[in-house]
Amino acid sequence: SDVVLEDDTRLSLLTDVRLVPARRLVCQASWQGQAVFAKLFFGQRAESYALRDQQGARALQAVGIPTPNVLALTRVARLHVYVLIFEAIAPSQHAEAVYAQASAADRRQLMSRLVEVVGRQHQAGLLQTDMYLKNFLVQGSNIYSIDGDGIRKVASLSRQAALKNLSILLSKVDVLELAQHLPEWLNIYAKARDWSEPPALSTVKSLIQYARWHATTRYADHKVFRQCTDVFVKRDAGQYLAIAQLFTTTIPDLSATTLDGWMQDAVLLKDGNTSTVSLARIAAQAIVIKRYNIKNIGHNFSRMWRPSRAALSWANAHRLRLLGLPTPQPIALLETRCMGLRGKAYFLSEYVEAPDLAEAFKAITDSIQRAALVKAVVQLCYRLHLLRISHGDFKATNIKVLRGQPMLIDLDSMQQHRYDFFAQRAHVRDLQRLMQNWKHDTSLYNAFIKSFKVVYADHTPLIQAKILSN
Repeated sequence: SDVVLEDDTRLSLLTDVRLVPARRLVCQASWQGQAVFAKLFFGQRAESYALRDQQGARALQAVGIPTPNVLALTRVARLHVYVLIFEAIAPSQHAEAVYAQASAADRRQLMSRLVEVVGRQHQAGLLQTDMYLKNFLVQGSNIYSIDGDGIRKVASLSRQAALKNLSILLSKVDVLELAQHLPEWLNIYAKARDWSEPPALSTVKSLIQYARWHATTRYADHKVFRQCTDVFVKRDAGQYLAIAQLFTTTIPDLSATTLDGWMQDAVLLKDGNTSTVSLARIAAQAIVIKRYNIKNIGHNFSRMWRPSRAALSWANAHRLRLLGLPTPQPIALLETRCMGLRGKAYFLSEYVEAPDLAEAFKAITDSIQRAALVKAVVQLCYRLHLLRISHGDFKATNIKVLRGQPMLIDLDSMQQHRYDFFAQRAHVRDLQRLMQNWKHDTSLYNAFIKSFKVVYADHTPLIQAKILSN
């Protein structure tokens, strides 16, 4: 659509990039015959947000850090909508997309360049307060800092504040790659800061752990339970519903009655005392419906005030996907309510056609493929350990294997721990439960032991789990 600006020029809005409801819209656009990016600011503070964004871009340019040029700051004619127009850096992608598609070697190189840019920002007394990979554009070997709204000029940037800011960026990296390359990246950062030596590894590791825990708990334990970009929420006196925005148009209005009806006509996967699991086909989509049943009045009373196991599954599925760990796409959470108190609960997720881990090993006849799957499972264990996440029921049937890679399911006992002591204790239990699966298969059991010794840098949890001896 076309927008007429105060100076009578016309801005053609082409593709929405990001919408912050009632506050900001970012679009690919065309203006005066050239491709641009336009930020439209709404609401009472529209002018101050637009000015702050412009000032942030100018602060970056003043110290020689690449950022798209601001072409105009204006208003929509006859409306209280401010428009900031930037040159388009084309072709380019934001760093999050580049990172997701890159090889391990290219990811290492990308992070080296990003760390250098952040070091230059800090050396110039600038702080990116909204530190996400999406706030950097990549064009070939060039990195552009974007989102001037988050750039702050700091009169005296303390070492601790700078490292905390850097740690937020580094917390977005795969934990195995971080463990391998962190010393290298800290050397790059120290060079950009003209420091004689890099910061202490233990200090930065602690800051990264906190940044990751803070971001994931804020998202998985809070944000996905309210209306947001990823989730649509609807609640009334009788039920609470959260559904992934991707499915709001394909799946009809959900209710306990609707779901119970679908489950009656579906393929029964599990019929337990506390939960029933069915495979249904809804709008041409294969969906797993897991209903958490109420056994009796006492059970109902005990569950009324606590988060339902369905809610835990919903949160943990989002947690894993945010951290880049494979699990089926969460689709919806529904809880029945009576006077605000919880009753039956349902968790819906995509169905993944894949064998569980035990079935996958039975089907493998090639020793190289078996060794590769063992290593993949052990690397998943190590990632969970580094992320301080315990599964709680780590048996082979709760790990599916899709295209040679393990995928976690049945997440209602999963926890993300704040402290190392509790995380390690729970991880040891997970390892012990996993190894029970192979106690009658000596060859496979020994293959796991061999892989654990190689993958884990710290053998302490392996010794505590009695996988290795002192």
